Amino acid sequence: MDRTQKEAVVTRLNEVFSNTNVVVVTHYSGMTVAQMTDLRVRMAEAGADFKVVKNRLVKLALEGTDAAEIKDLFSGPTAIAYSDDPVAAPRVAAAFAKENEKLIILGGAMGATVLDPSGVKALAELPSLDELRAKLVGMIQTPATRIAGVLQAPAGQLARVMNAYATKSDAA
Repeated sequence: MDRTQKEAVVTRLNEVFSNTNVVVVTHYSGMTVAQMTDLRVRMAEAGADFKVVKNRLVKLALEGTDAAEIKDLFSGPTAIAYSDDPVAAPRVAAAFAKENEKLIILGGAMGATVLDPSGVKALAELPSLDELRAKLVGMIQTPATRIAGVLQAPAGQLARVMNAYATKSDAA
C-alpha cells in the first residue's frame, strides 16, 4: 500500500468511527476464508459491515473521534464490525462468536461510550429499532381499540333495548 492509499484508508476509517452508531472490535485469528465470508454475508444481511483493519492505520483514524478511547483494543489480528443500527453489528458478532470460538469480541464503542465484551453482548440482546417501533405501535393501538369498544357498547345496548321493545309489541 502506498502513502495515498493509506491516507484514503485512514480517511474512510475516520468517517466510520465518526458517523456510525456502534463499532465492535474483534480478533479473528484462525478463521478460514469461508468463515470470514459467512460472517460478512450475515453482517450485510443485518445492515452492518465487517472489515479487517491495520492496527496502525486504525489508531491514526481514531484520533479526534468520540471512539478514540478504544485504541488500546487494536493489537494482533483485529477486525471491526460497525453499523448505524446500534444493535445490528453487536448482535451478529455475538451470535457468530457463540458458534465459532475463533472470533473473539474484544469490546467496542457506541458513540463516546466504551464497551467491554459483556457490554457488547448486552447490547446484542436488546431488541432492534424496528422491533421497538413495532412494540410502540402495538402499545398505542391497544388503548384505541379499547376506547372504540367502550364507545360502541352503549349504542349496541340501545339497539338491543329497541329490538326488545319491538319484539314485545309484535308479540302482544
